[in-house]
Amino acid sequence: MMMMMMKRVALLACFLLFLTLHACLSDALSNSTGQALALLKWKATLQSLTKPSVLPSWTVSPGSARASPCRWYGIHCQGDSVSRINLTSYGVEGNFHAFPFSSLPDLEELDLSINGLFGTIPSQINQLSKLTYLDLSYNDLSGEIPLQIGQLIHLKTLHLVQNQFNGSVPEEIGQLESLEGLALHNNFLNGPIPSSLGNLANLTYLYMLNNSLSGNIPSEMGNLTNLQNLYIAINQLTGSIPSELGHMRSLSKLVLYKNNLSGFIPPSFGNLTSLTILQLYENKLFGPIPEELGNLQSLIFLELSQNQLSGSVPSSFSNLSNLETLLLRDNRLSGPIPQEIGNFMNMWMLELDINQFTGELPQNVCRGGALEYFVANDNHFRGPIPQNLQNCSSLKRLRLERNRLTGNISEDFGVYPSLIFVGLSDNEFYGEISPKWALCHNLSSLSIARNNITGRIPPELGDSVQLQALDFSSNRLVGEIPTELTKLTSLSRLILSGNQLSGGIPREVGSFSNLEYLDLSANGLSQSIPETIGDMLKLFYLNLSSNNFSQIIPAQIGMLIQLTELDLSHNMLSGEIPAQFQSLESLSTLNLSYNYLSGRITIFNELRGLVYVDIAHNELQGPIPDVPAFQKASIQALEGNEGLCGNLSGLKPCNLSKKGHRKLLYAIIFPLLGAAILSIAILALFFGFKRHRKDAEEESESSMIDANLFTISSFDGKLLYSEIRSATKNFSSQFCIGKGGYGNVYRVELSSGDIVAVKKVHPLHSDEVRSTKEFQNEVMAFIDIRHRNIVKFYGFCWSAEHSFLVYKYLEKGSLATNLSNEAAAKELDWDKRVNIIKGVAHALSYLHHDCSPPIVHRDISSNNILLDLEFEANISDFGIAKLLNPDSSNWTDLAGTYGYVAPELAYTMKVTEKCDVYSFGVLIMEVIMGSHPGDLISTLPSSSLEMRLLVEDVLDQRPLPPLPDVQGQLISLMKIAFMCLADKPNSRPTMYAVSQLLVD
Repeated sequence: MMMMMMKRVALLACFLLFLTLHACLSDALSNSTGQALALLKWKATLQSLTKPSVLPSWTVSPGSARASPCRWYGIHCQGDSVSRINLTSYGVEGNFHAFPFSSLPDLEELDLSINGLFGTIPSQINQLSKLTYLDLSYNDLSGEIPLQIGQLIHLKTLHLVQNQFNGSVPEEIGQLESLEGLALHNNFLNGPIPSSLGNLANLTYLYMLNNSLSGNIPSEMGNLTNLQNLYIAINQLTGSIPSELGHMRSLSKLVLYKNNLSGFIPPSFGNLTSLTILQLYENKLFGPIPEELGNLQSLIFLELSQNQLSGSVPSSFSNLSNLETLLLRDNRLSGPIPQEIGNFMNMWMLELDINQFTGELPQNVCRGGALEYFVANDNHFRGPIPQNLQNCSSLKRLRLERNRLTGNISEDFGVYPSLIFVGLSDNEFYGEISPKWALCHNLSSLSIARNNITGRIPPELGDSVQLQALDFSSNRLVGEIPTELTKLTSLSRLILSGNQLSGGIPREVGSFSNLEYLDLSANGLSQSIPETIGDMLKLFYLNLSSNNFSQIIPAQIGMLIQLTELDLSHNMLSGEIPAQFQSLESLSTLNLSYNYLSGRITIFNELRGLVYVDIAHNELQGPIPDVPAFQKASIQALEGNEGLCGNLSGLKPCNLSKKGHRKLLYAIIFPLLGAAILSIAILALFFGFKRHRKDAEEESESSMIDANLFTISSFDGKLLYSEIRSATKNFSSQFCIGKGGYGNVYRVELSSGDIVAVKKVHPLHSDEVRSTKEFQNEVMAFIDIRHRNIVKFYGFCWSAEHSFLVYKYLEKGSLATNLSNEAAAKELDWDKRVNIIKGVAHALSYLHHDCSPPIVHRDISSNNILLDLEFEANISDFGIAKLLNPDSSNWTDLAGTYGYVAPELAYTMKVTEKCDVYSFGVLIMEVIMGSHPGDLISTLPSSSLEMRLLVEDVLDQRPLPPLPDVQGQLISLMKIAFMCLADKPNSRPTMYAVSQLLVD
């Protein structure tokens, strides 16, 4: 009986065990199937950007009651539950709206980086409570980082790099006490750095660079004693660097460059003995470099450039024996450099330029044989060059110009196989130019100007076919220009002025097919100017003045259609000025003075872009041309030509026939009559405005509209006025799309379907005179101008209640808005940017040279360039425009947008077209760089190579890289920008000349 009972109990136990196992298995199968179905719902919202796609593997057999995702690509399971999803670089496009957060309770790792995900991160992400690794980097996700991420308390890694996240960094991230890695760089995050990040005691790296973070660096970050890498560069951080950062003794890399940090470099940084990289450049730090930095014996890379640091380089720097890179450029440092720096065996880059250093250069600077970049220009260094520089075969870039260095240039330099750039100008070197420079087979730029160099130019330099820039000016060189130099077909800049060269220009000079800048002035060159000079079709600057050239000017110079400056003065040239000169439409500066030229000068009537001219002391005759350059020329620029005549003080009047008198009378009377009629119409219009304002309370709205609305377009004025008020609900703020000191701009959709932009002038009070003037300026400027790159003007209304101007609405908004927005800047590719620059140039040329009187805009900036749907540029906002009066001095108040205003306006207050030219130069750089160029405006490259390097350094990285032909256009545009930014207004080209350079 007992045995029977025991068997029954055993059977019952087995049965119960079976039921339990069956239930567990069913639950597992049910859980696995549920996760598969949930993931399939998300898959249905996704697309694949790559072929073959991984998504087809995400499937279940038709009619199957059981499904498991554990064998799908990118899915990993622990047991039957999904624990990891890794789809990195699988080309998945979609969003998170259908992501099964609640169905994946065991998910520990989620890696969806390098895909095409967009939209926001839902707050439901907190349901992934076991998550330890989250990487959503390199997608197009946007919106704010959800606060709920702070509830993922097991998270160790959080990467949200290279998306479009905005808003602030959530304080709640400070709750993730297990976090070891946090990477938020390359987004649009703003606001302060949360002090709660100081709670993340396990954090080993923190990357937040390239955002818009502001405020101070929290002192609490000094609590991160396990942190090894801290990158918060390229933000808008302010205030001083907290000394508490010196507590982070595990720190290996500290990168804070390109912020607005100020104050002293904390001496506590001397405690960071594990530091290998310290980058603080492009801030506003001041005061001395702390002596304590000499404690950082592990330091490899130190950059403190572009601050306001003063004092001397600490002697303790001699302890930094592992230093490979030391960059101190562009500060206010002074005193001698510790000579021990030259003993660093691994030093490969040393930049000390643009400071006030004295004493000698470090004499063992290339002791380790690794030095590649040695830059010490613009200081007060004296004495010899470093002793071992002659044997420094690793050298790539050497810049020592503008110092007081001495030595025999033919003995102190060696052969450098990797050398690309040499700048030795403005020193006290002597000796002869060594043929050994020709053995530097990668040398692109060689500049030894303004020294005491003697001897001849070595013909061996003709073998350096890679040379792009050669400047030996202002020395004591003798002999002829070697014919061998004409083999340098890559040369773009050749300057040999201010020497004692003799003989003629080699006839082979036409081989310089890429030459852009040629200056042979102030020598003893003679014979005739060779006709082959016309083969240098890229030339924009040609100076042969102060030589002994004789005979005629070759007509082939007329083929140099890109020429902007030509100086043939102080020679012995004779004959007539070639008629082919009328083809030089880009020419802005011409000097033919002190020659023996004869004949008439009517050919210059065609050169509308000419700004400065000097033809004094020749044998020229006839009336002076009717172009501004001649009509505004000083008598000193025309004197010494007995046959010249014209209506200028100091010249004899021209004898005209009756027919000539009649033509002259017509030429004077008709423009004056037209101007008088236009002035009367405008004055009557505006006096009508003021009279109406006085009687406004007594008149009806209908009469106000009739008296004060002036319509230029086909719109009916009265209906337009009423409809604008109705469509904007009497100028409600909800329709406002822009605000300014002069007025607000509204987007107005008319019943006809047309969309217009309406600039409503602020009500007049204390500044009534100024606002009236700006309103009048804008109307007068727009009355006659018609150009595809100037915003179309429909009309205006002036009344006691509302005064506004009506324009065509341009959908893409301002250029400034597009450049400041990441997505828009990416869409603004290089072809579009080049086209924008061309459009603005053509419009300014029209305003300056085709309008009478000429119109100076005075406020060319990215805020005042509007873009249509095709990204075509339109100049807007003529509120402070100036109509130039040829009979007045055109003095004015300083006006315009800071950072675009020509420097001469600060002290002359005289408006000329060259004010707009300067602003246009700034605009070119802004379009290429993606932001305002700032201090880069003052850094003028000395060669095409430097220009190319500059463009590569500053190029906006948001669009796709330019194709080679477009990159060439960008380099040309940057050259034009620097021409436009010349300090002297007369040295800037005209907008007509610029426009011609940009003609397709």
